[in-house]
Amino acid sequence: MDHHLLLSAGRGPQECAWAVTQLVRRLEADATRRGLAVRRVEAVPGDRPGTHRSVLLRVSGDGTGQFVGSWTGTLCWQAPSPYRAGAGRKNWYVVARPCEVDAPRTPFLESDVDVVGCRTGGPGGQHRNKASTAVRATHRPSGLVVVVDTERQFSQNRRLALELLRQRIERDDREAVRTVTTARWRIHDELVRGDPVRVERPDTGPGPDRASTGRARPQPVRTRGAATR
Repeated sequence: MDHHLLLSAGRGPQECAWAVTQLVRRLEADATRRGLAVRRVEAVPGDRPGTHRSVLLRVSGDGTGQFVGSWTGTLCWQAPSPYRAGAGRKNWYVVARPCEVDAPRTPFLESDVDVVGCRTGGPGGQHRNKASTAVRATHRPSGLVVVVDTERQFSQNRRLALELLRQRIERDDREAVRTVTTARWRIHDELVRGDPVRVERPDTGPGPDRASTGRARPQPVRTRGAATR
C-alpha cells in the first residue's frame, strides 16, 4: 500500500528550506536500505537554489506504514547555517505529516439507483396522487435519496431525479477535494520547534561511522517513544 508524506519548512527561515532538502535525501536513502520505493510527487522550491519549502513523497513497498510513522512529526537537521556564518543556531526544524492526495470519487451509474413511484401531496388533483407519478430515487453506494414530483409524468420525474442525484454526488466530490486540499495546507502551519522525533546530522566522512560498503551509516536518531519506530 502506498503512503504519502509531506515535509514542510512551514514559516521557518531559509535554513529550514535547506533542511527539507537534506532530510528528504536522508529519508530516501533510508527507504532504499529498507527496500522501499520513494517518488517525489510534488516539490515547492525555496528561495535558495537546491532548497525546498515543501516536498510531497509517495512511499511504496512492504512496511511503508511503519516506515512513514518513523518519519512523522517534527524533524531536526542539526548543522551550522550554510548562509549565515555568524549564526549560533544549529537546529533547523521541519514538519512531516502523512496526508491524503486525492479524494475518492463516487462514480454515478444509473444501475446503482433504485427508482420507485410514490404519492405526494400538493397541486395536481386526485389523478396525480392515484397515478403515483412522483419518484423516489435512492443512490445505493452513497445513500443519497431524492424525491421529485414537479412533473405530471413518471418518466419526466425519473429523469429529473437521476439528474439531481448526479449533481449532488458531483457537489459532494468537489467538497471532498476541498477538504483534502485544506488539510494539506494546514500541515504547513503545524511546525513546532523543539522536541523532534528525529535528529539527523550531515555525514562526517570516513571513519567508524562508515559501513563496509563505503556508504554512510545513518547518524544516531533520537526518537520519542517506541511507537514511532
